[in-house]
Amino acid sequence: MKALGKILGLFFLGLLLILVALGFALTHLFDPNDYKDEIRQLARDKANLELTLNGDIGWSLFPWLGLELTDATLASATTPDQPFADLRLLGLSVRVLPLLRREVQMSDIRVDGLNLNLQRDEKGHGNWEDIGRPPQPAVTASTPTSAAPAQPSNDPPASTRSGAEPIKLDIDSLIVNSARIDYHDAQKGQQFSAESIQLTTGAIREGAAVPIKLSAFFGTNQPVMRARTELQGELRFDRALKRYQLEDAKISGEASGEPFDGQTLTYSLQGQLLVDLAAQVAEWNGLKLSANQLRALGEVKIRDLDTQPKLTGGLSIAPVNLREFLATIGQTLPPTNDANALGEFEMVTRLSGSPTSLTLQELKLKLDDSSFSGQIGIADFATQALRVQLKGDSLDLDRYLPKPAEDSQGAGAARQAEVKESVANAGQSGSTPLPKAPTQHAWSATTALPIERLRSLDLQLALSLDQLIYQKQAISAFTFKAKSKAGLLTLEEMRGKLGSGNFDTKATVDVRPSIPLLSLQNQLSRISVEPFLKSEQQPSPVRGLLDLQANLNTSGNSQKAWVDGLKGTASFTLNDGVLVGANLEQQLCRGIAALNRKALSSEPRAKDTPFETLQGNLTFLNGVAHNPDLKASLPGLRVSGNGDLDLRVLGLDYRIGITLIGDQREMPDPACQVNERYVGIEWPIRCRGPLEMGGKACRLDQDGMGKVAAKLAGDKLNQKLEEKLGDKVSPELKDALKGLFNR
Repeated sequence: MKALGKILGLFFLGLLLILVALGFALTHLFDPNDYKDEIRQLARDKANLELTLNGDIGWSLFPWLGLELTDATLASATTPDQPFADLRLLGLSVRVLPLLRREVQMSDIRVDGLNLNLQRDEKGHGNWEDIGRPPQPAVTASTPTSAAPAQPSNDPPASTRSGAEPIKLDIDSLIVNSARIDYHDAQKGQQFSAESIQLTTGAIREGAAVPIKLSAFFGTNQPVMRARTELQGELRFDRALKRYQLEDAKISGEASGEPFDGQTLTYSLQGQLLVDLAAQVAEWNGLKLSANQLRALGEVKIRDLDTQPKLTGGLSIAPVNLREFLATIGQTLPPTNDANALGEFEMVTRLSGSPTSLTLQELKLKLDDSSFSGQIGIADFATQALRVQLKGDSLDLDRYLPKPAEDSQGAGAARQAEVKESVANAGQSGSTPLPKAPTQHAWSATTALPIERLRSLDLQLALSLDQLIYQKQAISAFTFKAKSKAGLLTLEEMRGKLGSGNFDTKATVDVRPSIPLLSLQNQLSRISVEPFLKSEQQPSPVRGLLDLQANLNTSGNSQKAWVDGLKGTASFTLNDGVLVGANLEQQLCRGIAALNRKALSSEPRAKDTPFETLQGNLTFLNGVAHNPDLKASLPGLRVSGNGDLDLRVLGLDYRIGITLIGDQREMPDPACQVNERYVGIEWPIRCRGPLEMGGKACRLDQDGMGKVAAKLAGDKLNQKLEEKLGDKVSPELKDALKGLFNR
């Protein structure tokens, strides 16, 4: 037995020596570099690949099957002179004996200096797309053209046959140094690059955690941007279960370029990534995001990966100074009325989406002192279809409006100078000449609407607020609904309560024609007009509660064009009002004093004229509102008139008649005491000048006063005639004489 054992031992030793000698002979006597031409031809025939081996091929056979390539290039066989890849060094080796057990045990895989140059031409064809497509053999004359195609085999691939096991991997490490990828799309003009790619891993074994580290510099030309990124984590995979995990993943880096206007974005993402192809699910759990001072937590899950992927998850953004954050990424906001606006922002929401849409559901959003709930979504990324449905407690809109530009040169400054001159010349008692009609246009000719953007806008917006502050006015129960599609913008509803009144507005903006068309339907009930008419330079010329119904339309794309083309109708009633800085009673007193041939002995006791109602109807044509039936009710007086409001220059031109209803009123001056002859006489007033002057633009109409004096003189002569003639003459003769005196 001992002899048999010795014989067997010597046999296996001899066999091993033979194998070692054979391996030595193959690796030293057989040189693969002698077969470069055959290798290149094999690459052409099997993969349609043009392989150029400029360096030597190093190899080993046993116990490691090793291969080392240097200085190699790859190109499509259809364009052999345009390589899409070149390689400085590729080194790998595999243990021979484990291959017999369907195990791959490899030492370090090392790739140095890999450059990929991927290009897509003007026709959309990529220079890599022909790889792996062997050229079809030429059809010879002896080959029947009608030959039946080969029937595909019904045998499943070896890896899926019953009892087949996947090949086990055992690789010491993978190292990629100084790799670069360039992509150029001539059809779209896009360029992308990834350079200085460094990839290192630990031992790669199935089911075990594989440490991985990847870093690279990325760049694009649309927009011009550059980023440095680093990925770290532990990769765990199970090919049988089709399950891949990246545990403790961390992606960090910096980005700069055109979108950031010279600023730098420092970002970081952490979490646990999972892709389960058997369940068709991908997840990112424990998501932590930071971008400069922005911090967020969340989770993302995508299901139905192989059909129609659906996204769900959640996101929470910690309180952040939004204005400062936007400044750090180059998004400088225009100055606002409140420099501290957008100082605080936070958000919590659930995510729902698809490859073409994303919705923030169950949204809780806080902006400064305002809180909102609802949802915001993009229904279609391609058309940027925006859907917004929010409810809020309070919003001070004045804080976020841009600061008004200081008036400088132009029509606005010229008109203000004209108004200041008219106000300065008006005096206090109304005894100055009638102001001149304004001539300077009050509106800007600057383009107002972004036509192209509005034509592509797809929007549905619904907003409701407990309180909205606008122009320092608190609007309660505010609702706003609007939509836009294919160039037609519709304000479906804008309503709310303002003080003791309310308003309801509807409007449309149609930008489909070359010249935009606008329409407005407005209804106001008991709205105080003073806050909207006053300014820092001028008080409101009138106070009161306004009822208004208006139906207006216009066209154009500037304030000037809109006012110049304004057409439509409106009716108004101003209740419990005051003409500020204007005393119509004093004007009436001045006229009576003139007829009494007396001088006023005192200055007016009041500067304002209160009235019960002021009402009328307006017809708009090309920016001018004609008011034929102005009526006002004052204690003891009846006022009526007609005139025009020229909205182009914000001017008024009215003729007003004031009638004494009775002789019971106490006049403000002894010189204008009323007698019975003045009751029922319509006293003429002319109002002309800038709208800002209001009642201050009104004066006694001297031309009309001549007619009043003539009428009163005729009445007095008729009275004396009646007293003298009595019943001495016929009634026909007395009527003829009265008519003569009246003329």
